[in-house]
Amino acid sequence: MSRRQSAPRLEFEAAAIYEYPEHLRPWLEALPKQPGVYFFHGDSDTMPLYIGKSVNIRSRVMSHLRTPDEASMLRQSRRITWIETAGELGALLLEARLIKEQQPLFNKRLRRNRQLCSLQVNAGKPQVVYAREVDFSHEPNLYGLFANKRAALQTLQSLADELQLCYGLLGLEATTRGRACFRSALKRCAGACCGKESVEEHHARFMAGLASISVNCWPWEGAVALKETRDAMTHYHVIRNWLWLGAVESLDDAAALLRTPAGFDQDGYKILCKPLLTGKYEIVMLNDPAAR
Repeated sequence: MSRRQSAPRLEFEAAAIYEYPEHLRPWLEALPKQPGVYFFHGDSDTMPLYIGKSVNIRSRVMSHLRTPDEASMLRQSRRITWIETAGELGALLLEARLIKEQQPLFNKRLRRNRQLCSLQVNAGKPQVVYAREVDFSHEPNLYGLFANKRAALQTLQSLADELQLCYGLLGLEATTRGRACFRSALKRCAGACCGKESVEEHHARFMAGLASISVNCWPWEGAVALKETRDAMTHYHVIRNWLWLGAVESLDDAAALLRTPAGFDQDGYKILCKPLLTGKYEIVMLNDPAAR
């Protein structure tokens, strides 16, 4: 049988073995239509099978039950629990933390990354630096957050190809000073390597290309609290160096969270950067004993 013929058959077989998980029905009635994080639990009391988030827990959980794609997880599930949050931001932050802490079997993302790196530009030269060696929350001139060195260099190469930058000047290949690189002869490099354009023009174009992936330094001396409110629920998200330390219902309770060491967190940065810097939420400065 050809590949073209086998794909529909595989889809049919997946649907054929799927059965609505009636054993989970008792857990569905109490599901709230509020934002938060939900858990599919198997036989283990300590490690969930899957952790998800939604602005409407009930709607999102029900969507899992209508598809054969997740039949294996549903067959192993024994119960469903949830934690409500004050809004989508809190749900995103809590989900990211819990997935990294508990490593559920059916979650494929938000794992811990010990090779996290960035491109740093000093004296016009980019180099790959690692979060385990450099404090990304305060180090200037960083561009992009990458899973590994290969991804960082691929981005640098793609930018060079797009903007006709010189691989030699960017350190992507060895060249002879003052001589045109191979890509210049192919008109893929604008010629900063051989005087067809100035090094200053080349650098300005390079930096303009990097601007969209610039990493923002943590803009406060210490920790802050971001206020998120829904109906009668208010949470203050305590954040330092782009790391979410947790949520409290009263600012009086924030001090306990400030004892937590806080290095740079990639997921926290991606979730929190825009909300913190755009003024969408109320931000409260905290008396942080660890302030730099």
